Amino acid sequence: MNKKILVPTDGSKNAEKAGEYAISLAKDGNMDIIVLYVVDTSQGDRMERGEGYLEAVPSKDLRKELSDQLKDEGEKAVESFKEKLEKIQCAGKCTNVNLITLMKKGKPSDVILKTIEDEDVDQVVIGKSGKHGLEKFVTGNTVDKVVKESKVPITVIS
Repeated sequence: MNKKILVPTDGSKNAEKAGEYAISLAKDGNMDIIVLYVVDTSQGDRMERGEGYLEAVPSKDLRKELSDQLKDEGEKAVESFKEKLEKIQCAGKCTNVNLITLMKKGKPSDVILKTIEDEDVDQVVIGKSGKHGLEKFVTGNTVDKVVKESKVPITVIS
């Protein structure tokens, strides 16, 4: 059975570094690296009630258009991330590494924690958040919550 490493990505430099680190871990044996992109459909105090900001858009057609656009952007981001890991980091040395891409919607910390459980992940390698000040206070910190609530080892890359 392959060891599973989850690498959540938000497209940031730190997420990229996390992917590179996960590849370095995987070169020694059979591993699945799961690249996860979460379309953040939560916002501010609405997160606490489990409501996403898309529901606040009055037009159903516009909501669908925005949702589709976020999904498309997520799919492109995760595929680009996967391709970069395959080409740059592996350079043909990752014969025992299976790169899997997932894209989900929701509050990123909750989705990451649920994915750890659902995919039976052994370890998470995650890039440190770039949020500071008011943004961190209002939206919280995904990495902090994942580190506090995860039941598997977490490696935070900065």
